[in-house]
Amino acid sequence: MSKTIMLIHGAWLNSRAWEGFKARYEARGYTVLTPDWPYDDRSPAELRDSPREELKHLGQLQIIDHYDALIRGLAEEPILIGHSFGGVIVQHLLDRGLGAVGVAIDPAPTPGVPLGPQAIWSALPVLGDLFSWRKAKVMSRKFFKTRFAQTAPKDKADALYDRYIVPTPGKVYWDGIFLRAGRIRWDNPERAPLLLIGGSVDLIADASMTRAIYRKQSLAPSKTELRIFEGRSHWTGIDAGWEEVADYALDWALLNARSPKVVPISEALAA
Repeated sequence: MSKTIMLIHGAWLNSRAWEGFKARYEARGYTVLTPDWPYDDRSPAELRDSPREELKHLGQLQIIDHYDALIRGLAEEPILIGHSFGGVIVQHLLDRGLGAVGVAIDPAPTPGVPLGPQAIWSALPVLGDLFSWRKAKVMSRKFFKTRFAQTAPKDKADALYDRYIVPTPGKVYWDGIFLRAGRIRWDNPERAPLLLIGGSVDLIADASMTRAIYRKQSLAPSKTELRIFEGRSHWTGIDAGWEEVADYALDWALLNARSPKVVPISEALAA
């Protein structure tokens, strides 16, 4: 059984968004890795004040390849847990045969699955700017309060924005439209078990979209399950009650993770 967990963040956030999950999982004895996307490895305040020029040109495939390389350098197959676009990254990594098990929380639009109405509406601030493919975009405070984290306490919303929100490359959105990261093989026999988690009031990644991804992923022979949490938004990993989501994700992963891959002696000696 893997004792390594890799947490993969989505757009508009960096690894700080996982601070609660990381501490909770470490308290259970796991090694928890929270790698940032390339060029996201500073505090949110620093990233908002002076985003790296390279961030403007960062695309989906680069991000997926970044995590691919990190996983291949580990001593054991990790448990993969991703949120939002991180949930899409988890699906791509599983499709490459990586990971002992995967959990996609509030997965963003995934290739081959129709967008939900809320996802379309929430993408307009980026896709409505025809030049956003070469910009690092910054989420507005109004958008954060009304759509991204609409369930967060109103009197704490500004402080939450300041603590967690980072710029995101518009190219990530456009790459999704043009499928630049490629399609996922839904019936892939090499795919590890996968849990999809959605929120019933998510205004970024509709629960209907999570259900549609589940139906596609269920074509694979390995176990695929769906859990929709009532009353939870896209801010589910930080909002009140996040512990229930964190525990459900890890408990399911531990129960359903596949056996470690056996490396042939010839390959081990060659390495």
